[in-house]
Amino acid sequence: MVYDHITNSYLYYGINEDIKIALKFIENVSPDIGLGEIELNNQVKAIISEYETVSEFSRGFEAHKNVIDIQYPILGRERIKWSHIEGMEVNIPYDELKDRTFYMRPKFSTHIDIGNGFFAIMYCKASDGNGIFINYLRERKGEFHEAEKAL
Repeated sequence: MVYDHITNSYLYYGINEDIKIALKFIENVSPDIGLGEIELNNQVKAIISEYETVSEFSRGFEAHKNVIDIQYPILGRERIKWSHIEGMEVNIPYDELKDRTFYMRPKFSTHIDIGNGFFAIMYCKASDGNGIFINYLRERKGEFHEAEKAL
């Protein structure tokens, strides 16, 4: 996982070209962008959404097998709980269409606060040949609540 301020995003360009494309998109995107999905290349997709945050995340920690997830709220902020999936129990089995599994009962977890210029890059378990999803959130509604992420 990478957690940093967008003004430092250039430090991560060297990870690979797709991450560079994703970070440059985040650096230059307008807060007025419409909701939806934008294909930046055949490996990088930006998902622009808005939703109400929740105070209790009952599905568990979300993990992907085939994509790297970059989280960047444009307005507001969100607390994301994070844990490695090792030793966790599956709560919701793998959904191939959405490329995600939800886990419960981490051995250890921590959290980060994203938004106000801070972003996170969350790697999937298998790091070869992965696509990149940019979850660029145009607006977070409601109070400062928590989401959960596992990798």
